[in-house]
Amino acid sequence: MSEGRSGAGTAGAPTVLRMILGRRLQDRRREAGASLEDAAKALRVTSLTIRRLEKAEVALKPLYVEKLLETYGADQQEIDEFVALAERANEPGWWHAYRDVLPNWFSAYVSLETGAKTLRTYEPHYVTGLLQTERYARGVLGGGFPNDGDEDLQRRVDLRLRRQGLLERPDAPTLWVVMEEAVLHRVVGSSEIMREQIERLLEVSQLEHVSVDVVPFTAGAHVGVCAPYTYFRFEEPELPDIVYTEILTGAMYLDQRSDVAAHLEAHNRMSLLTSDTDSRALLNRMRKEYS
Repeated sequence: MSEGRSGAGTAGAPTVLRMILGRRLQDRRREAGASLEDAAKALRVTSLTIRRLEKAEVALKPLYVEKLLETYGADQQEIDEFVALAERANEPGWWHAYRDVLPNWFSAYVSLETGAKTLRTYEPHYVTGLLQTERYARGVLGGGFPNDGDEDLQRRVDLRLRRQGLLERPDAPTLWVVMEEAVLHRVVGSSEIMREQIERLLEVSQLEHVSVDVVPFTAGAHVGVCAPYTYFRFEEPELPDIVYTEILTGAMYLDQRSDVAAHLEAHNRMSLLTSDTDSRALLNRMRKEYS
């Protein structure tokens, strides 16, 4: 996964484990003093293929992994352990069962979300998917995919609700949401659905690992008035911080340090425009308005 790469039309979405192993292969090659061309010669492929292996843009073929590690001087125990991990990394994630309704460019997002230690999101339009109620999710997805039949729409809703299970794991990631007040005024479905959704936000914001900041209209112009995005941080040192942002027909995954830093700073700045107390007060006020 490289900086600025659009997910639209890519051949396959990498799992987090595949990304980790790709980075380890790259590190092992550099430790051995081998160039991309040296590695390519060992496999009788192009240097582009090696680069794509290291960036987790293609599956890690066990035979390729074994040959590369032999070239880099690894012992048999290291090779066997690495090959076993590569076979695991190539197994499809649970979300693969929803591939009929899951755009390939979003498959990578679900993998990153599942493996992240920290998620920060900015949402100017809707409640973030991890915190949506079932009826709110159906309204949002129904508007986003107007040509879906009932069955496809339900599968999209089921996928979204299943993703939310990560917040209930013993090792649940930290989720920090910054959303615009406009999200609370955009009526999805009905007043009843909106009230239910706001009650959900108030409930989850009490969790130790979830923060919900609402930037009020009175904050005026600020650095974040842009497209929604999500920032991922991982426990594994091999993985860089990554930012995901959407366009109408695809997505961008950014891992260049300057891009990631800019989005992280924007999130920090926006969070200073409100407080937990003010956000809860605003949520409670909107809940009453929908009563």
